[in-house]
Amino acid sequence: MRTLTSDTQKLRELIDREAARAGFAVVAVTSPDSIPLAPARLAQFVAEGFHGSMGWMEETLDRRGDPSALWPEVRSVIVLAMNYGPEHDPRELLARRDRGAISVYARNRDYHDVMKGRLKEIAGKIVAKAGGDVKVFVDTAPVMEKPLAEAAGVGWQGKHTNLVSREHGSWLFLGSIFTTADLAADAREEDHCGSCHACLDACPTDAFPAPYRLDARRCISYLTIENKGPIPLEFRRAIGNRIYGCDDCLAACPWNKFAQTASEAKLAAREDLREPKLSELLELDDAAFRAFFSGSPVKRIGRDRFIRNVLIAAGNSTDPSLAGQVDQSGQPRTWFVAVPRLDFHHG
Repeated sequence: MRTLTSDTQKLRELIDREAARAGFAVVAVTSPDSIPLAPARLAQFVAEGFHGSMGWMEETLDRRGDPSALWPEVRSVIVLAMNYGPEHDPRELLARRDRGAISVYARNRDYHDVMKGRLKEIAGKIVAKAGGDVKVFVDTAPVMEKPLAEAAGVGWQGKHTNLVSREHGSWLFLGSIFTTADLAADAREEDHCGSCHACLDACPTDAFPAPYRLDARRCISYLTIENKGPIPLEFRRAIGNRIYGCDDCLAACPWNKFAQTASEAKLAAREDLREPKLSELLELDDAAFRAFFSGSPVKRIGRDRFIRNVLIAAGNSTDPSLAGQVDQSGQPRTWFVAVPRLDFHHG
């Protein structure tokens, strides 16, 4: 482990101070060679086809598994986490079948926009203090944030493959600053899942073939967001009223008893995105969709994919009044979207 000098100690104090000022709940440091097992695990994930249609994962395999392959000059990786904890258990909304369930992370501003500017400010102060060079990433480059966060001590990757923190539960956004500064690494976090398998049991579509392994092709978050085509019939009933993402495995984690509600106003749920009515969402044309989801991650999947999801939720609702908004081909009466016909008795 690298030893601290007076200069590196002062630089770390500056990083900690500026991170807290910018609203980050956790900041920790690791070395670029701290995830030696990640490349093989990622390669296995792709070889088994668990990445589904996310071809960019295969295309960036070499760079994604090794921070030094992405940027050879990197000497230290600073991992920062921002809390986005919800006010209530998001699973409570699943019983309200006339409403759409949007993943907690997408109920307000896009976290990329919220975090990146603040990371750049911190990175700029690092350069001003220590010189050298920096690069900032927020889920926009082939960086394996979760293994790096575990190596830095932010939390550990649970059996659902997401990061878990003893202080913040499952609700953390991750970003990183790669720097040429030589910083002392923090201690790795240990796995505290024990014999618990609540997250695995909670998955509506059995997306976990084994603990710590995810088949994205069965994951509702993948099916409703990344998947561009029709959602397979075998998953439609299980999707329920989830119209963008799924929080079930995150929400089921017992460590969330220590989680706190997000303090960042831009990450707190917008009132109109907490439990939007399916009937109103079915009425959205392209312009209305873009306006309603302005600044939200939901906007990125486009109107057609979003309405595909809303139609499945409408079918699962078995609400005859929603059937009146859909024509005989299974499309919203307001405009055409290419999805298979839905049965309002069976979703």
